[in-house]
Amino acid sequence: MPDGGFADVYSPHKVLHDPSFRILGPNEKPSHDANIAAFYNPNHEIHLVEKPRPKPGPGQVLVHVRATGICGSDVHFWKEGRVGDSMIVTDECGSGHESAGEVVEVGEGVTTWKVGDRVAIEAGVPCSKPSCDYCRTGRYNACPDVVFFSTPPFHGTLTRWHLHPAEWLHRLPDSVSFEEGSLCEPLAVALAGIDRCGLRLGDPTLICGAGPIGLVSLLSARAAGAEPIVITDIVQSRLDFAKKLVPGVRTVLIERGWTPKESAEKVKVAAEGPLKFAVECTGVESSIHTAIYSMKFGGKVFIIGVGKDQQMFPFMHLSANEIDVSFQYRYANQYPKAIRLVATGLVNLKPLVTHRFKLEDAVEAFHVAADPTQGAIKVQICD
Repeated sequence: MPDGGFADVYSPHKVLHDPSFRILGPNEKPSHDANIAAFYNPNHEIHLVEKPRPKPGPGQVLVHVRATGICGSDVHFWKEGRVGDSMIVTDECGSGHESAGEVVEVGEGVTTWKVGDRVAIEAGVPCSKPSCDYCRTGRYNACPDVVFFSTPPFHGTLTRWHLHPAEWLHRLPDSVSFEEGSLCEPLAVALAGIDRCGLRLGDPTLICGAGPIGLVSLLSARAAGAEPIVITDIVQSRLDFAKKLVPGVRTVLIERGWTPKESAEKVKVAAEGPLKFAVECTGVESSIHTAIYSMKFGGKVFIIGVGKDQQMFPFMHLSANEIDVSFQYRYANQYPKAIRLVATGLVNLKPLVTHRFKLEDAVEAFHVAADPTQGAIKVQICD
């Protein structure tokens, strides 16, 4: 690995300055077997590109990406051009970080993988240097030199051929499909939240938001033994989906115009009392307040959702009720667990996929994922 670490190895300039890189026109068909990918840019355009097929170097594996899910952050980068103050689209940038595929070529020194192996791709690749406290202590999601594919400037995994470090791939059992393997990425997010909030059997739990992360959090909380579980959303169809996914869940439709305290009362009625934990998956201030007011004394609100840079919290209510508020940034050490849970059937991710597209139709897939009227939960792009 060069002195610059993985940031040098996966520098986007190697792709953007390659003579074979080109942006396809709106109705242009890609070349047969080209390495195509879905890219966005600072002009909020989404389009297909053709880029070079990479060659694996020492310690690297070339993966034919067979399934990729579109994440809300992918849509956000396209539509808004940024997430927070540090993740900003400044050039053409490849999308996608929820992927699984098949090994097609291995580089020098790779002994753990062979052609044909089925793998889930962990998209966050930390520096792994002994001098990095976070990597050395296992909290590699905080590594300052992480390469997280699809977070600008690094290009994502929504492409035909993706080059990846061998040690950051995870073996998929034959019983786990490529789609399920790609869904292990959002599942890893939820599992990290369940881990860190300390949920135990029988703990009354609230999940705020019935989008993809809320739904995988629901599945995870049920597998962990939470009871009762209440889930909230402002869209009835998403709550109906949650009820089909986990029939025992109790749903609360949040009406526009309700105050957080009024919403919290509805939640507590549904749960037959205040709750011990909340997993907040929206990042919306009013939803966070609802979670806080739904907690019992000594409860904990765990925030996974991404929201505004500046928010107000009910400080004295938190203080007087010893309610803890914690946050999560991505995940660490969750992929093996996620794959085990899916392989053994303890977590069933299959119903989450509502729309499927070919890689050549990735632009259309993005438009569906970004349109609430389409009713998409998880849009998958398959190749």
